[in-house]
Amino acid sequence: MAKPLTDQDKRKQISVRGLAGVENVADLKTNFNRHLHFTLVKDRNVATKRDYYFALANTVRDHLVGRWIRTQQHYYEKDPKVSSGLMPKQDDWLRYGNPWEKARPEYMRPVHFYGRVEHTAEGVQWVDTQVVLALPYDTPVPGYRNNIVNTMRLWSAKAPCDFNLKDFNVGGYIQAVLDRNLAENISRVLYPNDNFFEGKELRLKQEYFVVAATLQDIIRRFKASKFGSTGVCAVAIQLNDTHPALAIPELMRILVDTEKLSWEKAWDIVVRTCAYTNHTVLPEALERWPVDLFQNLLPRHLEIIYEINRRHLERIAKLYPGDVDRMRRMSLIEEGDVKKINMAHLCIVGSHAVNGVARIHSEIIKDTVFKDFYEVDPQKFQNKTNGITPRRWLVMCNPGLAEVIAERIGEDYIRDLDQLKRLLDFVDDDAFIRDVAKVKQENKMKFAAHLEEHYKVKINPNSMFDVQVKRIHEYKRQLLNCLHIITMYNRIKKEPNKSWTPRTVMIGGKAAPGYHTAKMIIKLITSIGDIVNNDPVVGDRLKVIFLENYRVTLAEKVIPASDLSEQISTAGTEASGTGNMKFMLNGALTIGTMDGANVEMAEEAGEENLFIFGMRVHDVEAVDKKGYDAMSYYNQIPELKQAMDQISGGYFSPTQPDLFKDLVNMLMHHDRFKVFADYEDYIKCQEKVSALYKNPKEWTKMVIHNIAGCGKFSSDRTISEYAREIWGMEPSLEKIAAPDDPR
Repeated sequence: MAKPLTDQDKRKQISVRGLAGVENVADLKTNFNRHLHFTLVKDRNVATKRDYYFALANTVRDHLVGRWIRTQQHYYEKDPKVSSGLMPKQDDWLRYGNPWEKARPEYMRPVHFYGRVEHTAEGVQWVDTQVVLALPYDTPVPGYRNNIVNTMRLWSAKAPCDFNLKDFNVGGYIQAVLDRNLAENISRVLYPNDNFFEGKELRLKQEYFVVAATLQDIIRRFKASKFGSTGVCAVAIQLNDTHPALAIPELMRILVDTEKLSWEKAWDIVVRTCAYTNHTVLPEALERWPVDLFQNLLPRHLEIIYEINRRHLERIAKLYPGDVDRMRRMSLIEEGDVKKINMAHLCIVGSHAVNGVARIHSEIIKDTVFKDFYEVDPQKFQNKTNGITPRRWLVMCNPGLAEVIAERIGEDYIRDLDQLKRLLDFVDDDAFIRDVAKVKQENKMKFAAHLEEHYKVKINPNSMFDVQVKRIHEYKRQLLNCLHIITMYNRIKKEPNKSWTPRTVMIGGKAAPGYHTAKMIIKLITSIGDIVNNDPVVGDRLKVIFLENYRVTLAEKVIPASDLSEQISTAGTEASGTGNMKFMLNGALTIGTMDGANVEMAEEAGEENLFIFGMRVHDVEAVDKKGYDAMSYYNQIPELKQAMDQISGGYFSPTQPDLFKDLVNMLMHHDRFKVFADYEDYIKCQEKVSALYKNPKEWTKMVIHNIAGCGKFSSDRTISEYAREIWGMEPSLEKIAAPDDPR
């Protein structure tokens, strides 16, 4: 009997052809040992797993360097238009160093804060500032089968100078240390509350730091290019949400104050260069910075924003004479007890294109959130539905499925995901159905072993793996999932001898540090699990697992093993989602609302091949108009009432009966996301899920329909649309010749 293929064997089968040549195994081992000994100064007697990883990473990087340099040479010779995506980054992953990155101290740039503004006959000067240095670190980003290695540049904050020995001698050492820490704190910790905006000075510093350093770098490279003296717009800047919105006033400051361009010329360049992607419609997530904070930290930028707003409102006044309320709604400056700058409005006014990240999301921002701006400049507004890379989210994390697909339609689908449609020819092929189901079961068994090893929980790999992994947030409605778990539990307890479809419900995600409700949701999930998992009547027919420290590496394990993907946000609240696409590509069926990219997934796979339930956007709007009455659902639906009474009565928290009183109060009296309104339909839809799971062949046929419908959701398509329709460039399809020395 042939030895079964390992995941590594499967990856090799679908990955090695078409790549630039590598050295033989003996040379790779030699290089590995060289890095272990001479880079890390370790031998095998004392080396740790991390040391082996670093030695291997350095060996792989050696192979990339030649292609990396050749790519940059190619870009210098061809001088294509380049796009810069601005977003903040950094976490604890640098504790042990990063073998992939290369510091570039020769390109260090100063970033200024505080100070005051002087207006003189010679122009405007921002003086008496505090300076922090931005040190760039470059990471290679290799392309797929084309020898291209692009660069991701990150920035680290450094104090501007070393300790002054004189200060040390006179007792200023402590202050010098404190000053250095204050400067370097900028890139030490990233504020993670992305869905609850908090107007804290450090976050504003972080956003400006990234913007200022990046723009200086862009202008340096632009001046060195052949476009530097032509006036051609050779750079595109994509503002990824409002966090990098300061790029607009900062670029204006550079062009007007430093480069001495007229306001009109500078503004034309800024608008043609910048484009804005909106990622949320939740009002609490939209950035609004206090004017006083700007005045203190970035005084020149505040002046520029005021001037942008003055000119913007002059235009609105001409278009809509006497419409004072419209001018108030569209102003960049929000009046009130505390004057605030609306950063989304700044992004729209200062960009030539504005897009959402799923079709329904893009329609919502035109119809509601940014309706006034759409009426003024409809040509600006576009849609760019998100996508995922099939190289990581199929080939790498699910090589078994990738190989089964390649056996039927070849490997070209890896770069042209639309070819997955050809799988529809095999939807009734018994052998293909068996192969797809076999891969899923193998993935489930591997993940069950992972859970047993790392979570000390033994689960039934033949149960349905019902998974909801995403940030913990009220609008994502993990609480609706909890109510379904409790309902299943109560039904099993009531009829223990009935033939129930066994389920293992896994919920994972992180709560922002300051988000109390999200933390209590996690506590509720684990408390439910404590009761359910230890009830002998239930046994292995229902298990509840909270996946701690959910991250990409864990996602790569759980997504290929999942049977059911929970995408149950309130209609009109999820911008797009990408986890939904990853589950779909890896053979999980979706239970979800018509929200975000779920709408387009249903179109591509056929709505009959997803489990769609609940209110649509217009239904939510209708409920809002008449008023959402949670108590009416509570009083009319016995199973919902039972579940809520158990939570409020301490059934799942017997030592602290009122532990979840805040959650109960929120659900009963001020739930913006209308959990109860969708409960009944959700439960009925879950019954359909359970029924179909008992028919493995029909379930797998539905899975095949979903995989075949994934072509649209490739990030290749998304980026090509950004390039052609927003950045005004054609994606480069040519390959770069491999260097003579692959290292």
